[in-house]
Order: sequence, then structure tokens, then C-alpha cells
Amino acid sequence: MTARHFLSERAEALADTDSFDDSGFVLDDDLSTPDGDQYDREERAALRRVAGLSTELEDISEVEYRQLRLERVVLAAVWSEGTFEDAENSLRELAALAETAGSEVLAGVVQRRAHPDPATYLGKGKALELRDVVIGEGADTVIADTELAPSQRRALEDVVKVKVIDRTALILDIFAQHAKSKEGKAQVELAQLQYLLPRLRGWGESMSRQAGGQAAGGQGMGSRGPGETKIELDRRRINSRIARLRREIANMKTVRDTKRGGRRAGRVPSVAIAGYTNAGKSSLLNRLTGAGVLVEDQLFATLDPTVRRAETPDGRLYTLADTVGFVRQLPHELVEAFRSTLEEVAEADLLLHVVDGSHPDPEGQISAVRSVLADVEALDVKEVVVVNKADIADPEVLDRIRRHEKHSIAVSARTGAGMTELRELIAHELPRPDVDVDVLVPYDRGDLVSRVHETGEVLASDHVPEGTRLTARVDAELAVDLASFSV
Repeated sequence: MTARHFLSERAEALADTDSFDDSGFVLDDDLSTPDGDQYDREERAALRRVAGLSTELEDISEVEYRQLRLERVVLAAVWSEGTFEDAENSLRELAALAETAGSEVLAGVVQRRAHPDPATYLGKGKALELRDVVIGEGADTVIADTELAPSQRRALEDVVKVKVIDRTALILDIFAQHAKSKEGKAQVELAQLQYLLPRLRGWGESMSRQAGGQAAGGQGMGSRGPGETKIELDRRRINSRIARLRREIANMKTVRDTKRGGRRAGRVPSVAIAGYTNAGKSSLLNRLTGAGVLVEDQLFATLDPTVRRAETPDGRLYTLADTVGFVRQLPHELVEAFRSTLEEVAEADLLLHVVDGSHPDPEGQISAVRSVLADVEALDVKEVVVVNKADIADPEVLDRIRRHEKHSIAVSARTGAGMTELRELIAHELPRPDVDVDVLVPYDRGDLVSRVHETGEVLASDHVPEGTRLTARVDAELAVDLASFSV
């Protein structure tokens, strides 16, 4: 078994892996070209914090991870399958996640072994080596590149003598930092509590509330506890909070479904943007609509879905929804908590699957995203693979992806290259009205004329004394409303 050791002054976001120095780390790139007004950048910056999995339950004390502080960290991973390049890419991604959470990455250790050690994850000998690395670097936190069992985390902490967290806790912390809407905050808190529940741990006799009677403590009346330990009380309160959050999210889902139903009633086609985190989804939305959504070179910069109105080159309206980014090993708790948000993808007429063409493993990104899409039953949606960052990607990589993904297109949201072709492709793939009508609509029914222009294809239009003469192609529902005006 061998260990590999990586040092860096800071972890770089994976989207910028187009340029490396001799040591293998990312060099800064010029990202100053704007792709839309950044309306909430200042507000988002003000939300930055160094905090973690707070349960927001003020009466629960002594709860593990109540104040998760990520400052100076060492990364640890087990390489059990795939190539070493895969393991290194995964560790670089973990480094980018750690930096997004506000920490400074000092080092990373990868151990080659068939399976993670069931006791200490890395194995006893390598865990001791990790302790030496922690001491040498002056780190205060170790982050494991997987989800640890509670017993593994505690055993590894006992060896390295500093706080140990896992990949899931780190992602949850980032989501907690970036959630802004009421629904987003509720979804993140639900995921945090579901993760925390099996990881509650008592702290000796201070957690006991079973004292009672003369035999228990000699104190008599007034000293009796509720008949349960403190950890049992905490667990019950967390379960109550989880049930409440689920009810709140269900109510918010009703509101979202109502809005989506209104758009459906108006026969407005919908396009969803999905993909790996930091692949450029928000930049693409800005290019297509001028929405001015926050764009930041950071993982999970977008959590709250954004729906904007757009128009095809031939004048048809459609909606464009930006969704939360995905990542390898996205915690199951988050997928479940964000299920109502991800339904924007499942209900769409067209999916723009955005891939970072400059990433070292774009095919791995595609697989990770489709795995999450399968969880939310969104694989049946018509998909176009949009390979973004084509201006900095290796042409051979672009050719390889486009050969493998038959329904794909290469673009650059930063420079605008390929955007005209993408708009035309969207117009071609969106469902078209299929009923031909020839009608004379009175001038007092301008609402029908407006609907024809918004949702149909106008082939000919003429204004005559009796009204507006239209030859058009519309959907079946609008054709029924126009039937009485047929010529």
C-alpha cells in the first residue's frame, strides 16, 4: 500500500483546469468578461461564513458538528478502483469543495487499497502517517473523500487528534452557505438533520436525564427526569423538526406545481438547464435570456432554481429554468430534499445537459449527472448535451464527446461562440404546434391573436375591416378556441 501526498497553497475550482503550472495545479485565468448583470453578487458575498451543520434547534446542546469550522485542512482518500488519475481528479474536486466552504487546503493523501478500512478508513498505519502530516502542516481538520460511518469518523479522530469530517458533511455545509430562498433553506436544513440523526453522540453523564427518586440520587421530588436520556430527547426533537420541514416543503411544492401548471395551461414550452456544478449553467442562462443571474467561479453558486422567459429565433416563447448543480457522490439526503426543485427537469420539454469541456473527466461528469437524473425519474426528457467552455477545451476532447454523444453541441457561454447554433437547436427541438387554422378573428378578440403569436406559428397575417385574418399552426387546445372564427 502506498500513499501519495499533494501540497497546494489553495484549492482551485475544477472548472479552471485548462491551465496548470509545472506542479500540476491550476493557474489563474482571466474571467472578467461579463455575461450579464450580476445583480446579487454583493449580497451573496455577504452570506459567506465559516459554519456548518447547525440544527437550528436552540435547546439541543452538546450536538456533534454544531459548529463545524473549516480553516486549515488536509484531505484524505482511498483509491480502490479506476486509475490514479481518477483518484487525483476526485481529490482535486474535494479540494475545490473545501475552498468553496471557506477553508485553506494544505495537503492531500491518497492510499491505494482494495477497500477502505472498516475501522479507520485509511488503515492503521496510514492513519498514523496522516497524523504526522496534520501535525507537520498545522492543520485543524481532516476531510475524507467519501461518506464515513460514524464509527470510522470517531476512530480516525482518535488517531489524528483533530476534527474529521466527510465529503457529505462538506457538501451540506456549502449548501447551507448558499441557500437563499425559504424553500432552499428548508431543503438544506432537512438534509442536514437527516445526516445528523444517526451521528448524535452523548457526552458522559451530562447527557443522562433518567435520575429520579431516592434510589437514583437521593434528591427526591423535583429531580426526576423525563425518563429518557438527553440523546434520546435530542433524537425525538430532531425527528419532530424533520416532520415539520417535510410538511413545509410539501406546501411549497404545491405552490411550485401551481406555477408550473399555469405555464402548462398557457402551452408555453419549457427548457431545463442541468449539469455538473460549475459547468457554466448560469452563464448559459444569462447568454440565452440576459437574466443577470449570479455567475461565480465557485461550486454550487446556484441552489435556488431560476425560471426566465426566452424566445426562439422564429418568435416562439418558452421558459428556461436553471437548476442546482450535481456532483459525484451527491448526498442522498440532498437528492431527496431537493426532489421538488429537481422536478423542474423531469417536467421539462427539453433538457440542456451542460458539460464542462475543459474538465479532466467530462465523461465522468455526464455519468454523475445522469445518475442523479435517474433518481428523480428525468431520463425520459429529450436531452441535448451542451459542451461548454469550448474556448479553453482541448479540441480532441470536444471531438471525442461529440462522437460519443450524438445529440450534442459545443459552445462558450463566456465568449458567445456557438450560441446562435444553440438557439436554433432549441427552436428545432421544442414541440411545435401541429394544427393548421385559417381564421378571421374580430378586433375585440385580440387575446386570441396574442395567443396565436405567443404559442403558435403564424404563417400569414392580414388586417381587414372585419378583423385579423390569420393562417397559422397552433396546438389542439387553441384550435378549439379558434374554431368558431374559421374562414
